[in-house]
Amino acid sequence: MKIEDLIEEIGFALLANKVRSALTILGIVIGIGSVIVMVAIGQGSQSSIQSRIESLGSNLIVVTPGAQRGVGMWVSGGRGSAQTLTLDDAYAIKNEIPIAVAVEPEISSRKQVLAKGTNTNVQVVGTVPDYLSVRNLEIGEGAFLSEQDIKNKSKVAILGATVKDDLFGEDAEALGKKIRINGLEFTVIGVSLPKGGEAMNSQDNMVFLPITTYQQYLSGSKYVSSIYVSAASQKVMGDLQNQITTLLLERHNISDVSKADFSTTNQADIAETASSVANTFTILLASVASISLLVGGIGIMNMMLTTVTERTREIGLRKAIGARKKDINLQFLGEAVALTFLGGLIGIILGYLVAWGVNYFGFTTTKISLWSIFLAFGVAALIGITFGYYPAQRASKLNPIEALRYE
Repeated sequence: MKIEDLIEEIGFALLANKVRSALTILGIVIGIGSVIVMVAIGQGSQSSIQSRIESLGSNLIVVTPGAQRGVGMWVSGGRGSAQTLTLDDAYAIKNEIPIAVAVEPEISSRKQVLAKGTNTNVQVVGTVPDYLSVRNLEIGEGAFLSEQDIKNKSKVAILGATVKDDLFGEDAEALGKKIRINGLEFTVIGVSLPKGGEAMNSQDNMVFLPITTYQQYLSGSKYVSSIYVSAASQKVMGDLQNQITTLLLERHNISDVSKADFSTTNQADIAETASSVANTFTILLASVASISLLVGGIGIMNMMLTTVTERTREIGLRKAIGARKKDINLQFLGEAVALTFLGGLIGIILGYLVAWGVNYFGFTTTKISLWSIFLAFGVAALIGITFGYYPAQRASKLNPIEALRYE
């Protein structure tokens, strides 16, 4: 049988049962589309986690009060409720450990920030000048905190880009204006450049104050909620982590490391663990979605077996006038593959559009990769061949005499 004749016969066979063919194709569409969307969500989550970790800064060791905690807690903030770390601990790390390039202690909480006629609820962070280099923040207008501001406990504030727009308007001047936090008045001396990120954790939605001012007027405590230490390179991060642990154990008069009242976290280890968790999550989502592909493949086999039964006399007639087993086999296998190909093509388009829409409308972050598309389509093609092979073999092996007698 010629290729063009085979294609024509396949087309006629599928169009003869339009509704049945459409429903079979729908099963493959749902399967392919689900796989693409689920993988896109999984990879988007992985990308989002990695960007959040990287946005904290580079080559970081994070010191938090209390015992060691899990990865998820650190990623979401890493600030313990225990009070064991002080500003002096941070200065000791900076002064006594040469490979600590920059040290940034901080304390923060959500506060209501008021300006003339407006207000917003944001994260207020008490910090030091090293915040700029440690946390990769850039100033767009004015200046950041100075050592003099820390020393004098100055009532000055730096606004994140979004906070500035919320309080004073997008095109308004904010420098020199006043804001109020807990009834205290602060002068705006700087505005950061937009950085993006999740709304709750974005630096665009923060207000920065001198850490000493925060401790004096807002927290009433000498403790800090975390200390971020930047290493000179990734190679010395392990050594830096050990030196920080040794120094703080001495300062806190603790001889047994298992009883430490603080924990240190290596950013590289966190990124690797988070990536592993996200990969597992992606595989789980894809596995769940692939079940619908299996159901679609069973639907193809069911349709083809039904078709073989309905067309038994036709198969007998074809064999009686000279059709070979190979021709019958190719025709029925071709019908199964054609159904899968059409379903796969529509499923790819639908999956791409759904994944794009989920990301565009802000439901969650998605990342569409070519490998997931090729994988889904390859699996669909394999399903078409696998589940179409048995019905095709069954049709090709029918005895022409018995087939012609079939009612």
